[in-house]
This record gives sequence, structure tokens and C-alpha cells, in this order.
Amino acid sequence: MASRTLCRPLARSALRATAPSRTFTASTLSRQAQGSPNPQQNGEKYTHFGFENVAEHEKAQRVAGVFSSVASSYDTMNDLMSLGIHRLWKDHFVRSLNPGSNSGSLTPTTGPSPSQGWNILDIAGGTGDIAFRMLDHAHNVNHSPHTRVTVSDINPDMLAEGRKRSLETPYANSKNLDFLVANAEELPVPDNSVDLYTVAFGIRNFTDKEKALREAYRVLKPGGVFACLEFSGVTNPLFEAVYKRWSFGAIPLIGQLVAGDRASYQYLVESIEKFPRQDEWKNMIQAAGFVVPGKGWEDLTGGIAAIHKGIKPVEKL
Repeated sequence: MASRTLCRPLARSALRATAPSRTFTASTLSRQAQGSPNPQQNGEKYTHFGFENVAEHEKAQRVAGVFSSVASSYDTMNDLMSLGIHRLWKDHFVRSLNPGSNSGSLTPTTGPSPSQGWNILDIAGGTGDIAFRMLDHAHNVNHSPHTRVTVSDINPDMLAEGRKRSLETPYANSKNLDFLVANAEELPVPDNSVDLYTVAFGIRNFTDKEKALREAYRVLKPGGVFACLEFSGVTNPLFEAVYKRWSFGAIPLIGQLVAGDRASYQYLVESIEKFPRQDEWKNMIQAAGFVVPGKGWEDLTGGIAAIHKGIKPVEKL
């Protein structure tokens, strides 16, 4: 999302006008997914908005419209779209990071001590579901009462939903939880100040993913961890065909029936199709300067989603 200024949410009617429902065949999906945006046209950079090529400033506005439209029904729709499996993915994601531990994913020599707690930045955290899980794990499993999470999102409507939901947790109005309206590509966060940077099901909507990765690298402490949970590429061809039929046939229809908003969910499934596959995304994380452990990712449910991690190197004296 390239613009520093938050764009006003689009009205649903305007959003539907710009993103009409479409029917896709397998060949159409292949052509759309392989197409690349015009890098520049009439002096302006272009990028993907689903299967459309749009000016970068227009993408920021249209993505804002999508998430303002779906904010109040976002988790309900995620349950319906994934049959509830997204909750298991998120639980596993948090456990794999072990927030609040003195010897978890962070390099032990540079990681925070139990008395300090972890400083976690959850990007595109909107409704707070990752942040609340992080704090529950840190406080209840690792007994790290000083671990804190800042939930950052470019969309005020999503953050408002998160603030409202936080009132049902022990962390509302505490030093453990904060909310920040910010663009992930230009964060108002000091260099080398964050122990763990997380982003779950959000980075595919960024306008400039490489710039966001560089910002993640900048704000992380040496030894700090970048962790991303995102939809990815299904590894089994037969399963992939079934999954795409479900995604492009059922999910927009569910969005229309449950949320009264087909266009936003049409965009969401298209954005999944346009996101880099596992190996390409791993290479992008490495290009930003991170050290990628092991294979570089962990597939979930046959590759429908994947967890990627990168460690900011510790400078040698």
C-alpha cells in the first residue's frame, strides 16, 4: 500500500462497480495468474488488484474499501471460507513462534529476557486474533507478563474491530496491547526495536511487498524474527483443482449471501491466486536480507497456507 495517506473507504456500491463478479474456467485462471502488471504506464507504476492491473495509488484505495467493507464479518467469513481451519493454522503459527520464551525462535544471545518480555509487532493485525493468541501464549504458557504486542493496520475500521474485541480479553487498556494505524511500507517504528514481526493473511494485499520486507528488516533487532502466515500454492494437482473450484465458485457466493458483498470476496480469492508461490516468496524474504532456516517454509493443509520465517542476522563484532 504505497500511499502514506490513508484513503477513505469506498462505498460498497462503488466497490461492486469496480469489481464485478466473474466466472472462471481453469484456463482463465491460469492466464490470469500468470499475467504480470504493466510496470509503468503514462509515467505511473501499476500493480495487481486481484486479476486487474491498476495504478499503485488506486490499489491502496480499493484495498481499503475491501477491508472496510468486510471488517465486521471478517472472522465469520474466514470460518465459512476455511471451514474453521484458519483457527487451527493460527494456533499452530503462534505455537511455532513460542512468544515470551527465553529460548524460542529468537536467537538466545540477543533475545529478550523473561523480565523484559518480547516486543511484538503484528502487521495487518486488524481484528486482533493473532495478537490475542500471542499474549495468551506468552502470559499463560511462558509466564512472560511483560510481553507486549502492537497491532498495526492501515485500515482504521479493522483496528476499530480489534479494539472492540480486545474489551473481551484481559489485555484491554493495558501496557501489553497497543493499536497503531500505519502503512507497513513506511512504519513509524524505530530501527532495531522489535523482537518478533508477524503478519497473517495480510501481506498479499500490500502494494509493494519488497518494500514491506525491507521495513520488517529495519525494525527488527538483530536476531529478531520475521514470521508470515499466508495462503500459498497447493502442492497436489488434483487437490488444487478442487480447491480452486471451491475458492472461485463458493467463496464469492458465500460473501454475497452472508456479508452482502460478493465483490470483496471475489478480490480476496483473486489476491490469493496472485501471491507468490512458496519458493518465490522464500527468495524474496532472503533478498530482503533475512536468513531463512531450513527449507524456508512449512506447508499447511497441502499448501493451502504456508508459514515462512526469516531471521535478521546478528552482526559480528
